[in-house]
Amino acid sequence: MAKCEVCGNDYDKTFDVVFYGTRHTFDSFECAIQRLAPTCDHCSCRVIGHGVEAAGRFSVAHIVPRRRELREQRIVSPEA
Repeated sequence: MAKCEVCGNDYDKTFDVVFYGTRHTFDSFECAIQRLAPTCDHCSCRVIGHGVEAAGRFSVAHIVPRRRELREQRIVSPEA
C-alpha cells in the first residue's frame, strides 16, 4: 500500500500524478487538488477547471470580468 503525501492515509487505491517531472502519490482528487492546483490571487480558492493565467498570476475565471469592471471604474472616476 502507498501513503498519500497530503493526508498521510495509507490506502490500497492510491494513484500517482507526474507533475513537472515529479511523481506525487494521492488517495483522492481532493488531496491532489490541494497539492497541485494553483491558488487564485484574488480569493485564495484553488483554481480547478477553467482558470485564467496572466503574467504568471492565476484567477478563478468568474473573477476576471469583475476585475475589469473595477479597473474601468477607477479609470473613469476622478475620485479614485
